[in-house]
Amino acid sequence: MQATTVTAADGVNLAVQEWGNPHGPEILFIHGFNQAHLSWLRQVKDPQLAAEFRMITFDLRGHGSSDKPLENERYAHQNWGDDIAAIMRATSLRRPVLVGWSYGGNVICDYVRSFGSEGLAGINFVAGATKADPAFFGSGRTLFPDMSSEDLATNIASTGKFIHACFERQPDQQDFETMLAFNMVVPPRVRAALMARPANRGDVLEHIRCPVLVTHGDEDRILLVALGKFTAGAVPGAKLSLYQGIGHAPFWEDAPRFNRELMEFVRLANK
Repeated sequence: MQATTVTAADGVNLAVQEWGNPHGPEILFIHGFNQAHLSWLRQVKDPQLAAEFRMITFDLRGHGSSDKPLENERYAHQNWGDDIAAIMRATSLRRPVLVGWSYGGNVICDYVRSFGSEGLAGINFVAGATKADPAFFGSGRTLFPDMSSEDLATNIASTGKFIHACFERQPDQQDFETMLAFNMVVPPRVRAALMARPANRGDVLEHIRCPVLVTHGDEDRILLVALGKFTAGAVPGAKLSLYQGIGHAPFWEDAPRFNRELMEFVRLANK
């Protein structure tokens, strides 16, 4: 793994990591709300993916090892798409597949709104947050208000419950502790800024003109499987892959299947 820092258009420093085959087809992974690039370890450390693909991960602004400005305006719509564009330029990504988990789906829509989809080989929405409709919200989202609490005990307790709500197949204790650690790196004010930002990006979906794979677990308690079906129906020609008995994190809960389907999708998208 090679680590670097990319400076966004507004001066925020983003922590970026490169994995795999430097000459292979490109994949840019975008993690979700409150997470970090470590969410993708079961992909970037997969021997088959690493042998074939050039994989880029990064920590969203406000997350992980990236800068964490506290001003709400630093989390405005335009900045997210600009961040993706800055990373693509800095790492010389020519035609990547974007893989966006949860809030990462929102970020992809921000990018498409500003830059279009012509420069992308494809998009994989993984339980992607594409439309802010309460009909699509699962029970796990009721934890969000306490996750922005300045009371540390309340914050930790609700964040731990949120992590468990993300999984139908629960992580082991060591993985849970790692996840709790990188979740707690995100300041409460950053969490509040993200939660205040509308995720209504559904109008962008119909304008996507690259191949799209929609991945969703049917036991998702954060964003219901109905949202995955909506996204797949809104994007012309999109393929929907549903995971039975899987929660909000198919790439972690059933990594072998996810990695196999991602490999097949990236290959087809680059033909």
